[in-house]
Amino acid sequence: MKKWSILLAALIVLGAGMVTTSFAAITVEGDVYAGVFDKYLWRGFDLSDGRPVVQAGADLTSGNFTLSYWTNWQLKSSNDIPSGEANETDIIIDYSRDLGDMVSISVGNIWYALDGLEDTNELYLSATVNTLLAPTFSVYYDWDACEEDGLLFAADISHSFDLSEELSLSLGVLVTYNDHSDYAVGDYAGFHNYELSVGLDYVLTDQLSVSPSFVYSSGISSAAKDAIDSEMLAGVNLTFTF
Repeated sequence: MKKWSILLAALIVLGAGMVTTSFAAITVEGDVYAGVFDKYLWRGFDLSDGRPVVQAGADLTSGNFTLSYWTNWQLKSSNDIPSGEANETDIIIDYSRDLGDMVSISVGNIWYALDGLEDTNELYLSATVNTLLAPTFSVYYDWDACEEDGLLFAADISHSFDLSEELSLSLGVLVTYNDHSDYAVGDYAGFHNYELSVGLDYVLTDQLSVSPSFVYSSGISSAAKDAIDSEMLAGVNLTFTF
């Protein structure tokens, strides 16, 4: 996993250089980021056994297409998870565009490369209404490792407030519904979890920003409450854009 993580990161950086030198007419933008969090929380599941993690990644965008790389590093060992290793790497291919002035859509695929578990792929489609609170509706379909329907639906709203020229505050609410995504979530149909999030974005320079954040997650249905506990997540992320 560690070798694959390094190789994939190198390929993304190399690809960026090749695009910018060989296809100067094509505009490529992107970012690289890294953050420290008190746990790895994903869809309400504590995937780091309550231990801190480093999460880092990079995004390259050209036109409507984005290629993303993301990885999770365990900082402190538990009984089941060793420290100092990348135990998950995700590769995401995304296509996003506006459908008129009011609606934006994104469609793509996430490849989850997991240490000690079966890798899987997940297609997604999301639509955002470009109005107050930016309501977004998404569906995720695990077409690879799931044996049942493999569907997860999500709806969220968010809003950002400018507190000063350099500082902004963002608030968000997310609700998910699981439809037999048995490999990743659970073999049941019902509301899965909700998340309340708050974050700050402080612009250090034109290209560098720091973003502390906090998330509270809890199960909704009885099946979800049997699978996950109420969790809190705190961390800080540093992002460089280019």
